Amino acid sequence: MEIQNGLEVATFAGGCFWCTEAVFLELNGVKKVVSGYIGGNTVNPTYKDICNGDTGHAEAIEITFDPSQISFGELLEIFFATHDPTTLNRQGNDIGTQYRSEIFYHNPTQKQLSEDYIALMTSENTFGKPIMTKISATSKFYEAEDYHQNYYNQNKTQGYCSYVITPKIEKLKKVYQDKLKK
Repeated sequence: MEIQNGLEVATFAGGCFWCTEAVFLELNGVKKVVSGYIGGNTVNPTYKDICNGDTGHAEAIEITFDPSQISFGELLEIFFATHDPTTLNRQGNDIGTQYRSEIFYHNPTQKQLSEDYIALMTSENTFGKPIMTKISATSKFYEAEDYHQNYYNQNKTQGYCSYVITPKIEKLKKVYQDKLKK
């Protein structure tokens, strides 16, 4: 999916959207990250609806990026490096279908790159366990409530943020220093 000015969109579900949003906001070439819900049947879901785990939606992020600065492949690499794609419907203590690992592709190229990347990691046994990440066509993305947007940067001292998200950000800064916003 291409949008104005040569920007593209990627949509990833990798557990709690506070975590994934915080990671991708740090990257050079990422213009916008929106937390929301995708992949289910409930129309206009709320966070309270999602927490039940019965809406079919995943917590996800929609990333608007400039492919001349960061490629979809680089986004995939960081996506897989910053969550556990080997657990089904779970990230750490967050359990339920809303916390699944899933890539929602916007075009055939994103689908192929995602399939190829997972195949490569599988052949190299990157994680020592099978990768559970699903690859699905994008569907209606519902933006989460305002208080979920840019959550980590507004709540860094909150317990979940400091114990779960801050280590992910520190890893990102150490391993992907060349890809970070200046």
